[in-house]
Amino acid sequence: MIERNRWLTFLTHLVLCIGVIVIVFPIYLALVGATHSSQEMAQSPIPVWFGSEGLTNFKTILMGEGPGVTTQLPVSRMMWVSLVTALCIAFGKITISLLSAFAIVYFQFPFRKTVFWGIFVTLMLPVEVRIVPTYKVIADFGMVNSFAGLTIPLIASATATFLFRQFFLTVPDELTEAAKMDGAKPMRFFWDVLLPLSKTSMAALFVIQFIYGWNQYLWPLLMSTEERMYPIVMGIRSMTAGADSQIQWNLVMSTAILALLPPALVVVLMQKWFIKGLVDTEK
Repeated sequence: MIERNRWLTFLTHLVLCIGVIVIVFPIYLALVGATHSSQEMAQSPIPVWFGSEGLTNFKTILMGEGPGVTTQLPVSRMMWVSLVTALCIAFGKITISLLSAFAIVYFQFPFRKTVFWGIFVTLMLPVEVRIVPTYKVIADFGMVNSFAGLTIPLIASATATFLFRQFFLTVPDELTEAAKMDGAKPMRFFWDVLLPLSKTSMAALFVIQFIYGWNQYLWPLLMSTEERMYPIVMGIRSMTAGADSQIQWNLVMSTAILALLPPALVVVLMQKWFIKGLVDTEK
């Protein structure tokens, strides 16, 4: 049993408080910057308390009325592109990984283990190794500047396949035998037995993959040659592409705050399922 120590408890809480301050302070500065005008943000030092231009700044970027900003595309359109991309990647990864893990665990076919390890080995390949041939294939199919081009190459996941495979291996054989005795076909067993048991793992992976899809930058940079297909991350980068005198930091900060909201909302709403999916051992 761990003995309580007052000074150790104090030190622990102090370290945690310092960590929270280090993480939250940049977000606070972004929120403050989103409420000031461009002239006020150009001052030195920058303001550290809230201003009165917040509603104006958010309306400006959402409607695409930012004079002097590199991109005039409404941020609402960028957020829509990012949302569709993130949802397609998250649901696509979960669907394909579930089906591939189900096939590897419950079907007998030649070179089954070889297929699994072939999938698993792709974890060792960095994105840069396969990004050029992947782009060539997508370009040949005419999917540049499309949601299909932004999402299809990213929906395969060796990590998710491995996690679902490991979980399916823990499912008691008695369930499989009982389903066979009841006359359940493979997909009926998958739908009625495995999916309900996998919901916590699916929720945890959804949170991870949604954030992964929302934060994509390198692949959309190649796939999006038109502003209408820019995700929010590329939009922020385009706003800061000009000279320092041309950057309207109040609008950049407002866009950054809006870009932060959907991932934060997903984490908050699915926090219970996310933690349970990562630590629950009562499968």
